[in-house]
Amino acid sequence: MVLYIFVTLAAYFGMEFIAWFTHKYLMHGLLWNWHEDHHFPKHAKHGFWEKNDRFFLVFAVPSAFCYMFGSMKADQYFWVFFIGVGISLYGLTYFLIHDVYIHQRFKWFRQLDSPYSRAILRAHGAHHAKTTKEDCESFGLLVVDPKFYGKRKKQQEGVEDNSVHSH
Repeated sequence: MVLYIFVTLAAYFGMEFIAWFTHKYLMHGLLWNWHEDHHFPKHAKHGFWEKNDRFFLVFAVPSAFCYMFGSMKADQYFWVFFIGVGISLYGLTYFLIHDVYIHQRFKWFRQLDSPYSRAILRAHGAHHAKTTKEDCESFGLLVVDPKFYGKRKKQQEGVEDNSVHSH
């Protein structure tokens, strides 16, 4: 049981690096044509769905494979099933933070207010400050550069806060 919890957590936290790498080098590289519309301002989008939503399937396929392989070969490889669980849990986290909280695609919760939630908004706002694939920053989701913390005090002193809720 401890092995399965460890494998699930390792897959979950490993997905932050995989998501960062994929976002930086594939979404802002070879697959920019899928991701580009995600950088359009909200008013310039046509409809609810974005081409960027295809990445849901890109990340769901390895998870589904792990579920199936781990189940079919349970005598030796049942732990692979829990890699799928970790990937799925990260996907759920990503959906709730990115699509629900940051971009408000669903109006389920809006007012998270902690230094961490504000830092996530600022980091994502900095990422969306560019509408081209070059020169972007903040490609991850859960790991936030320390420079995005603590800006509220500067805002209260009259310095602009660049956090953005949605585009």
